Amino acid sequence: MRAQEFAVELERSRPIEQDNLGPARPEPLPLFPPLPPAEPYPLDALGPILGQAARAIARKVQAPSAIAAQSVLAAASLAAQAHADVRMPYGQRRPLSLYLVSSAFSGDRKTTTDNEALWSVSRREDALQEMHGRDYQDWTVTHAAWTAEKKKIEGDRKLVFEARKVLLTDLGPEPQAPVRPVLTSAEPTFEGLVKGWPSMPPALGVFTAEGGQFTGGHGMAAENRLRTAAGFSILWDGKPVTRVRALDGVSILKGRRLAMHLMVQPDAAAAFLSDPVLRDQGLLSRILVAAPDSIAGTRLFRAVTTDDADQIRRYHACMLNLLEKAPEADRVQGLTPRELAMSSAAEDRWRDFYNWIEERCGAGGDFRPIRDFAAKAAEHAARIAGVLAIVADEHALEISAEIMASAVRLTTWYTDEALRLQQACRTDPALLRAQALLDWLGNRNEVAVKFSDVLRLGPAPTRTKKEADAAVRTLIEHNLVEEVSERPRLIRISGRGSRG
Repeated sequence: MRAQEFAVELERSRPIEQDNLGPARPEPLPLFPPLPPAEPYPLDALGPILGQAARAIARKVQAPSAIAAQSVLAAASLAAQAHADVRMPYGQRRPLSLYLVSSAFSGDRKTTTDNEALWSVSRREDALQEMHGRDYQDWTVTHAAWTAEKKKIEGDRKLVFEARKVLLTDLGPEPQAPVRPVLTSAEPTFEGLVKGWPSMPPALGVFTAEGGQFTGGHGMAAENRLRTAAGFSILWDGKPVTRVRALDGVSILKGRRLAMHLMVQPDAAAAFLSDPVLRDQGLLSRILVAAPDSIAGTRLFRAVTTDDADQIRRYHACMLNLLEKAPEADRVQGLTPRELAMSSAAEDRWRDFYNWIEERCGAGGDFRPIRDFAAKAAEHAARIAGVLAIVADEHALEISAEIMASAVRLTTWYTDEALRLQQACRTDPALLRAQALLDWLGNRNEVAVKFSDVLRLGPAPTRTKKEADAAVRTLIEHNLVEEVSERPRLIRISGRGSRG
C-alpha cells in the first residue's frame, strides 16, 4: 500500500473521538488531483497494417491498446527511417525517427507486447548474425594477408620511396571489419553509442521494456544528463555528430538515424518527464508519451484467434521486408535517404494543423502549459506521416492527404495526452519530491522520523535541506504528515502513533 493511501486509510479506520479528547484532525488531502481517464488510442489512424497489428497484439497479450500501438509505431519508425526523410513545407528535410515513452505499471505486460512488436527486428538480427559469422571469418584471413604484405613492403630495404609508395597504393587501404549485427540496444550511453556506431548499421533503435535502466542509468546521471539529452536531440534532428576527444581524436558521424521506445513504470516516467534539465534542453519536446490506464483485473484468458494471428504475421512480414531492403550505406557518409514530399493536399492539411496548434499556444491558450511539445507537434505529424507512407508503400515518393490526416489525428492524441498528464500535475517536480518522501516515510517502521535521517537516508531528491524542507511543508499543507518535535526535529505521517 502506498504511503498516501496508508495515511488516508488510517484516518478512515480510526474510531470517532469524544469531544473531550480534542478536535478531529483535518482530513488528508491528495497530493495530486485525480488523473482523468486516458482517451482511447486511435488505432485505425495507424493504417491497415500497423493499426490491425496493434489491435491484434493488444488482444493476444491483453495489454492496453496504447502500449501495443506505441510498440508497433516505434518498430515501424526503426524499419522506415533508413528509407526516406520527409520534406517539410518550408524546404528542410526531417528524419522518420520517432522517440516514444510508454508509462505502465509492472504486470501490464510491457515486455510481452514489445517482444511481439519487435519479432521482425530479432529475426533480422539473427540473419545478420549468421552473415556476420561468415564475413568475419573471411575478413580475418584477408586482414592477416594484408597486414603481412604491408609489413613485407615496409620492411624491404631495397625499395626506394617511390617504389614503396606504388606498392602500398596498390595494396590498398586496410580491410574493414564487417558491420556488427546489431539493430537495437537497451541502455546505451550517448558516448558509447557514438564511439561504437562506425562499426554498426547506420539506422539503430533504443528499445527496452525496462526503461528505468536508461532513465536511471549512467547517461542520465546528474553530471551526464545535459550532455546525453543534447546528444540524443541532435540524433533526432538528423544532424551530423562531431566528437573531439583527447584519446580518440576527431570523429564525425553522418547519415545516422535513431528510433527509440522506452517502456517505464509510472514513478520513473514521471521523474524523467518532469526533469527540468531535459525540458530546458528540449529532449522532452521530442518524445511522444502514452500513459494508458491499466486493464489489470479484466484480462480473463482467451485464445488467440486465427484472424489476430494473420494480422500479426502480416505486420511482421512488412517490417522484415523494410529491414531487409534498407538502402546500402557508406561507412563514412552513412545513409542518404530519399526525399519524401507531401502532396499539395497533404501540405494544406499539415499547414492547417500547424496554425491550429500555434493559435492554442499563445497567452490563454490551452496548449500553453505544454508549449514546448506543442511547438514540435507539426513536425511530429510530418514524421509520423512519413512512417505511415513507407509502411503502406516502401517505394512511396509522396505523402497523401489521407495519410497526413491520420498523422494529424495521432499527433492530436499525443498532444492531448501530454496536456492530460501536465494538468494532473504528474510532472510537477515539487509534488513528485513530496510524494517520494511520503512513500519513504510510509515504508519506515518508526512512529516518528528524524529530519536529519531524511537528509541522510531519504529519497535522493530530498537530501538537501532546501528540498527536504519544501517537501515536508507540502505534506503538512496536505495534512499528510505532522511535526511532533522541534528539537530534535521529528516528523511522522499524520495520526501514526497518536491517540487524539
